[in-house]
Amino acid sequence: QVQLVESGGGLVQAGGSLRLSCAASGPTFSTYAMGWFRQAPGKERDFVAAITRGGGRTYYQDSIKGRFTISRDNAKNAVSLQMNSLQAEDTAVYYCAARGGNAIPMPTSPARYDYWGQGTQVTVSS
Repeated sequence: QVQLVESGGGLVQAGGSLRLSCAASGPTFSTYAMGWFRQAPGKERDFVAAITRGGGRTYYQDSIKGRFTISRDNAKNAVSLQMNSLQAEDTAVYYCAARGGNAIPMPTSPARYDYWGQGTQVTVSS
């Protein structure tokens, strides 16, 4: 079981930026496709972005309107989510997730992902 640890969350003003990072354990990171999800209190966990194992394809929730960018560095066993122009509705706990397989397009359902980090809180203030 791969271990995932998110970092980079915090409090930011509306219009600001944050960069979330997810560190994965072990030498097999490149065998997993990766995703970012978020969950606000009382709401379901929702898809944010995903990236294929080699980083050649990315997928995004349409509602982010091009504000977020997912990337990965397999040499560093890390995946990141650059978040710009943050809005109040972006406030949530953000989770890093990993899955096996090569599904294209990548799935957006949390149930299709096998491993999860502990989450990092992102709070956007007005």
